[in-house]
Amino acid sequence: MKLTLGRDYDEILEQWRDITKERQVYIVVLDMPLLDTRQKERDLTTSFVSELVLQILSYVSEKERLLNQERQAAGIAAAHERGVKFGRKPKERPPELTDLKELFEAGEITSTEAAKRLNVSRPTFMRWIGKL
Repeated sequence: MKLTLGRDYDEILEQWRDITKERQVYIVVLDMPLLDTRQKERDLTTSFVSELVLQILSYVSEKERLLNQERQAAGIAAAHERGVKFGRKPKERPPELTDLKELFEAGEITSTEAAKRLNVSRPTFMRWIGKL
């Protein structure tokens, strides 16, 4: 079974401990022989090195995640400064919205019927008339 641990330092260490100690499941990292919990005769040095490697990898993983978040935030801020807008453009409100709003508020049609006539979803209609 292939398992992917998180990218949060404490979470990775907690998951590793839970899997190896609580559930007593062996973990083998194929490209890192130091991270192999199958070894029956693990001495203190082997255990220490294994834990140290795991902590270093967890630290590097979390640091990379934090750097990615900073880069993303900087990129978004730079895009905003250039006037880039995110998300899709809002739908234009059709001219018949006013008439349908009046019919809805008078109780002559339902919000679902009004939305169908405008070819929008019911929540969009409700948002347009200020009821959401």
